[in-house]
Amino acid sequence: MDYETLINCFVAVFTDYKTDDTKVFVIHKTQNDFTQLARFLFESADEEVFYISFNGIAFDSQITEFILQEYDYLEELSAEDIAHSLYMQAQRTIERSNAGEFPEFSQRDMKIRQLDVFKLNHWDNPAKRSSLKWIQFSMDWGNVRDMPIHHSTYITTKEEIETITSYCVNDVRSTKRIMEISKEQIMLRKTLTEEYNINLFSASEPKISKELFLLFLSEKMGINKYDLKQMRTIRNEIKVGDIILDYINFNRKEFKSIHDKFKTLVIDPENTKSGFKYSVTHKGVKTDFGLGGVHGATSAGVYEAKEGMIIMTSDVTSYYPNLAIRNGWAPAHLPKEEFCEQYEWFFEERKKIPKSDPKNYVYKIILNSTYGLSNDKNSFLYDPEFTMRITINGQLSLLMLYEMLSDGIPGSVPIMQNTDGLEMMIPEGYKEKYFEICSAWEKLTQLQLEHDEYSKLILADVNNYIAVYKNGKTKCKGRFEFKDLALHKNKSSLIVPKAIYAYFINNVVPEVFLHENRNIFDYCVGVKKKGDWFFMETCFNKGVRTDNILQGVVRYYVSNKGCKIIKVNSADGRETQTEAGKWMQTVFNEFQEKPWSEYDVNDDYYLDKIYKEIEKICKTKSNSQLSLF
Repeated sequence: MDYETLINCFVAVFTDYKTDDTKVFVIHKTQNDFTQLARFLFESADEEVFYISFNGIAFDSQITEFILQEYDYLEELSAEDIAHSLYMQAQRTIERSNAGEFPEFSQRDMKIRQLDVFKLNHWDNPAKRSSLKWIQFSMDWGNVRDMPIHHSTYITTKEEIETITSYCVNDVRSTKRIMEISKEQIMLRKTLTEEYNINLFSASEPKISKELFLLFLSEKMGINKYDLKQMRTIRNEIKVGDIILDYINFNRKEFKSIHDKFKTLVIDPENTKSGFKYSVTHKGVKTDFGLGGVHGATSAGVYEAKEGMIIMTSDVTSYYPNLAIRNGWAPAHLPKEEFCEQYEWFFEERKKIPKSDPKNYVYKIILNSTYGLSNDKNSFLYDPEFTMRITINGQLSLLMLYEMLSDGIPGSVPIMQNTDGLEMMIPEGYKEKYFEICSAWEKLTQLQLEHDEYSKLILADVNNYIAVYKNGKTKCKGRFEFKDLALHKNKSSLIVPKAIYAYFINNVVPEVFLHENRNIFDYCVGVKKKGDWFFMETCFNKGVRTDNILQGVVRYYVSNKGCKIIKVNSADGRETQTEAGKWMQTVFNEFQEKPWSEYDVNDDYYLDKIYKEIEKICKTKSNSQLSLF
């Protein structure tokens, strides 16, 4: 469902999630469907149906509740006054949201049950913030056009109402598609809601973790949930030297230096995001340390297991949760024994449950989210020292393994380490020695490693690579990902990672791959407005320039002919091209199916991007390390 609220016109669209039966209600001086709309809303409440929406809890449901509560007053008004009253309620709702205030109507008091795919997918989180238009772009939705009529426009014609209705229907259909994509997640939340009697239908994964950990821990501690939710540990500073594990020790000078840096570090809990940065270089590989984790990789290149060398990849099982469990750590305001017992219970129970069982996934969420919630001031788990214990000891412990393997295996070549694991090339004859060293590390740390082998690693950097396992399966990371991308991520120019994969994995040259892949959506780029910037399309026709202001989310592809899309700063007038240089663009917010040649796609642009990426990787063929293989 979705509402459009304009100054003198209100449109409501509802589509049955099973049958596609669609109801449209219009409130305008030319058409007053208020009575029918109100009847539909009251029936929905009586029948306990769900309204499935995008950001409906914060917006649409606020209008719904207003209608239900003020029905007697509203029904006495003219259609134009009703529409205006609903418009003013919408504006008040937006103002409250912009001011950071809670909505007027809380979810628990709503007469109609809500399922909000925006909140469920955590797109209200700053790191994943996404509008419906952006998600439409990510889904390759045919129509990603913004509402063409501003909400302050006084509506006078039937054609304007049809335009508004068509736009609203498009948003409802795309919301339904998001619901279908999220079906497994919805069913999981339904199961949890029924089992634990907590409304989790629109809950994000961190919300699920918070609510269920709160429930279990309150029962274990004998404290009611309300009192437990008020608990926090507020700190003025964190002395890292006091929280480093006793077993942390290094032999090499470069690793001793990072250990010493951490031991003297005092952290401001208000600045844990960028409060510390340090790098060390070992065997020509630079590794970066911070407060969040460790990241390092050797030079870009194609690393293959051949001529007596193998590529080992090892990850610590549930690294962050197990660091807390094995070392008896807990937020300071919570009793260690009860917290660690409950935390370990989730870990051990998960191992007993098949991955096909939704509970396995739930316990995984709880285990992984708890670390993040310990650094969230809105969480009852908040204690930034607990967070730092995990992240700092995590990277130092992993660095110990890195050093032990590097020093203990002659001819070893460090390739990469990242947060909870590492990759290393070693002589095949030292495989058992590799496992012996790992076993010694496991005994020391009480942690467990999981091992596998790569036959090939196509490496750009620590966050961007393609790994080929010994069994032939592949893993793509960062800008090389193209399968099952999370909808909030930017899927622009998907043809590029697809072509790179085909080149390195299937030996298909980019020109051939492009010729065989003529899915126009794979060539599309998405950009979205931020801050004071907006988009403008600049076109030239016979020397005459025309400028058109574009919407907040723009989908385009690079074409042989076309226009330039310019990003303009409304505060100071600065301009920058979304595609610098000679490249022209065609706005494609509304899909049109036509013969490929008529799209006028500029293959040279995409080939240029593909080959630049390939050259970044392959230019390291002269690298001295690669000469070993």
